[in-house]
Amino acid sequence: QVQLVESGGGVVQAGGSLRLSCAASGLTFSSHAMGWFRQAPGMEREFVAGISWRGGESYYSDAVKDRFAVTRDNVKNTVSLQMNSLKPEDTGVYYCAAYRTPNSQFYDSNYKNHLAYEGWGQGTQVTVSS
Repeated sequence: QVQLVESGGGVVQAGGSLRLSCAASGLTFSSHAMGWFRQAPGMEREFVAGISWRGGESYYSDAVKDRFAVTRDNVKNTVSLQMNSLKPEDTGVYYCAAYRTPNSQFYDSNYKNHLAYEGWGQGTQVTVSS
């Protein structure tokens, strides 16, 4: 059973930074692409960032590109999201998730699809004040 535990959220002023972490268990971590999603109150869950199973490719939504960076450590079974230049619109609950298909050759065409992920944790709250 895939288990993912997010941490690192908090309250920060606009322009500040936070680093989120996600600890994974119950899967062969190094074989699965990983994604970060977020959900603001009253809004649908949206893709934020993703990283391929080997870690060589990363993907970002237009809203966070050039401000956020996703990395992974396949030894420690963790994936992280460094968030810089935070804006009030970045506020929400942030979730990490594991791409269902191991060693996928099609992640680059499907990374935004939340239905393709599993192991959703409880998330971590990020609040950016103006």
